Amino acid sequence: MIGYPPLQIRVKTPRLELVGADDEMLAALAPLVHEGKVFAEPAPYDDPMSFYESDPDVRVSKWLQSVWRGRGRFTPSEFRLAFAVLVDGEAVGMQDLIAEKFDTCGTVLSFSWLSTDVRGRGLGTEARSAMLHLAFAGLGAREASSDAFVDNIGSNRVSEALGYEHNGVDWDIRRGEPGLIQRWRLTREAWEANRREDIELGGVPEFLELLDQD
Repeated sequence: MIGYPPLQIRVKTPRLELVGADDEMLAALAPLVHEGKVFAEPAPYDDPMSFYESDPDVRVSKWLQSVWRGRGRFTPSEFRLAFAVLVDGEAVGMQDLIAEKFDTCGTVLSFSWLSTDVRGRGLGTEARSAMLHLAFAGLGAREASSDAFVDNIGSNRVSEALGYEHNGVDWDIRRGEPGLIQRWRLTREAWEANRREDIELGGVPEFLELLDQD
């Protein structure tokens, strides 16, 4: 069976697994989006964001379109790897690795969400750890960054726990209103200092071959 390498990557930790968000995985996640289990207060996402759609059917369709658009844009410089987060085989959220100027700068960003049913269990930190292991150990990234509204306590705590350093602040817009953003930066050296040895990668060589061929 011929597979698309960006969807064949697997990252496994003792607590969860990241698997490529193919259409089967998106179908498993769609009920969470439909039921609004991706949301939180204070509002965590910047504009425009499909998760703010009040109509659940529109919310799901716009979310799917955004994932498919990200899947379709692929170059050695810019790509987005969207993963379903599986806990005991159940899809409970997403963790994305976003590369910008990757072929020259080696930098990645992150985006994630978890169902309200599983928050508060440390899974956000575990999923980000898995993504960082893929970025640094698998893809050879030089630096990872993240950002979150200053009142998004959960996301900022994840960054702090994983050794990111403060990297200034900025402004963004959510629901049409300005909000202050905290920026974070994690160097390869800082990641190596706390590198984990219990995370397994799969499908990475095939993905790297695709990067070289493009």
